[in-house]
Amino acid sequence: MSQFAKPVLSLKHFILKQEVKNLYRKIFRAIKQVPDPAHRQELKEWARRDFRSNAQHTDEITIKMYIKYGERCLKELETTISLAK
Repeated sequence: MSQFAKPVLSLKHFILKQEVKNLYRKIFRAIKQVPDPAHRQELKEWARRDFRSNAQHTDEITIKMYIKYGERCLKELETTISLAK
């Protein structure tokens, strides 16, 4: 085995990783609906920074907590966008 081989993920971690990716995609789809380009760019930077800063977490409970936090942020973002239209 190479020293650069990635560790094998457990099924739970694999599923959590997929949930995180889906949340990331949903957030960026919502950001596309923001009419102001400056705000849109700011939100993109915020989302990328937030996901990168939390990428090192491996504890299942911590990851689930951040997923719930991200879902609340997404819901808030969608509500704000719908009110702005």
